[in-house]
Amino acid sequence: MIEFWESVYRNNDKMWGEDPTDNARQVLELFVRNNIKNVLIPGFGYGRNAKVFYDKGFSVAGIEISKTAIERAGRYFGNDVTIHWGSVINMPFDKARFESIYCYSLIHLLDKGERQKLIEDCYSQLIPDGLMVFVALSTNDKRFGVGDEVGKNRFYSPNGLTLYFYDAESVEEEFGKYNICDLKEINEPEENPDERHWMIVCKK
Repeated sequence: MIEFWESVYRNNDKMWGEDPTDNARQVLELFVRNNIKNVLIPGFGYGRNAKVFYDKGFSVAGIEISKTAIERAGRYFGNDVTIHWGSVINMPFDKARFESIYCYSLIHLLDKGERQKLIEDCYSQLIPDGLMVFVALSTNDKRFGVGDEVGKNRFYSPNGLTLYFYDAESVEEEFGKYNICDLKEINEPEENPDERHWMIVCKK
């Protein structure tokens, strides 16, 4: 997996552009309403989503598997943001606790055991009353069913990634014991969408 993402970032300087996702802006509003001031972002990338929180004065930390992506993130943040190099399956990287965790479009890249560990590890790093937000592929996304099926709702896609797609039942199965306080399907982007995700919010 490290080699895959290193290749992706080496060959695409800013493959998703510099603008944050629509969802990142929505999550920022959610966190501000809850007086949240710090956030951990697993799957940090080069920081396009992190920037909305950083620009609002949040203390931001991240986890990223690609050294190339971390180096590029330095263009945005300098030394102001701590980004741990490694896979999210090796969390935690420190003993810090956070008011919020934002995990965008990452968990569906993992197998079931890894997904369960990620959810548990994120929950463990929240302070009491902290919020964690996961954005994960829905079975209503157009990529569902594309490629070789390797398990229920899981497909090896033509681009070399294995993707897991959530339905309402599997969201409840994997997140139910972590106090889901909001759950909805979302389009990304909001206008002219080409992706369909679940947005799952849990409160500790």
